[in-house]
Amino acid sequence: MKHQPVSGTPCPFPARPYARAAVIGAGSWGTALAATLARAGVKTCIWGRDSAVVDAINTRHENTAYLPGVALPGKLRAARSMSDALEQAQVILIVVPSRSIRNVARQVAEYAPAGVPVAICAKGIEAETGLLMTQVAEEELGEHPTGCVSGPTFARETALGHPTAATVAFPFTYADRLRPDESPAARLAVSLTTESFRAYVSDDLVGVEIGGAVKNVVAIACGMMTGAGFAENTRAALITRGLDEMKCLAEALGGRRETVTGLSGIGDLSLTCSSATSRNMALGQQLGQGTPRDACFDGRPVVVEGELNARSVTDLARRVGVSMPICETVRDILHEGADLGMAFASLWARPIEAEPRAMDVAFSHPASDHDISTLAERIS
Repeated sequence: MKHQPVSGTPCPFPARPYARAAVIGAGSWGTALAATLARAGVKTCIWGRDSAVVDAINTRHENTAYLPGVALPGKLRAARSMSDALEQAQVILIVVPSRSIRNVARQVAEYAPAGVPVAICAKGIEAETGLLMTQVAEEELGEHPTGCVSGPTFARETALGHPTAATVAFPFTYADRLRPDESPAARLAVSLTTESFRAYVSDDLVGVEIGGAVKNVVAIACGMMTGAGFAENTRAALITRGLDEMKCLAEALGGRRETVTGLSGIGDLSLTCSSATSRNMALGQQLGQGTPRDACFDGRPVVVEGELNARSVTDLARRVGVSMPICETVRDILHEGADLGMAFASLWARPIEAEPRAMDVAFSHPASDHDISTLAERIS
């Protein structure tokens, strides 16, 4: 039976999917996105540094290192040569850790076909510059439309075909406003869309990217308090107030508060703060249980994006005059040597504020130093 539009929804534009895509980065999320594109009928090549990973994708149709046990589409091809992977690509997705975006974007610029749109699928803020990931990439890519893909997406669930939604964000030019169906955001969205993967479109890059960067820091805070033995009340408070911090930073940088209430904001925040599948949540839990940082993850050198972002997010917030007490607390614990219990007890003892910021009032917190120390001992 032919699908009928839901009553009240606008008549959709018949956007054209891209015929060929390149995914740069063969980790778990890069592989999941490449598999989604291939299942949607897009001729897709994924680039990876590790020859064993590349060979496994090509011969066993499985990424045995990062997504073991997940069957990948037989049409998905992997390559170790950047030029081979990018040849004839009509759209490029860069899916590497945030600290590698600049270097990889520079390599992509050398081989990418002229003018091809590039979507960044990493979340964070560059520590040295305070730039968002798309801004970092733009400095290296030159004349390539640059956007991002972000949302509440665990790689394994996406690769297994669990119903999943994400946001594709690109700036909209005047021409894109006239023909939104021809915009990079629309074309990539339909290229990613399958029976189980649903993409939404946005023109608010700042709002989408701030959501992705800040949520990792808030997830560490949630993990810390969970590890310390606290439960749903505490996590709900951190998620809600963390969302407010996210909104304020996005708005200060020119993004929309509305964007942060979408998939790339509250959606990603609630996912990351609710499951130990998230490395950010897992790190926080281990620290909250008293595990030293170098012993977390059984001593393995696991990259946790929120650990890096705790400093870069708060540096940026300080620069633009935005108060982010939850993120500052995580920074103090991770990078300034603050005691976890006292840091969170002090967070809870901050002056009482109005929740609608427009009220612009604050009152002294009545807790005594003894009360704060007692709570700190319970957290520790």
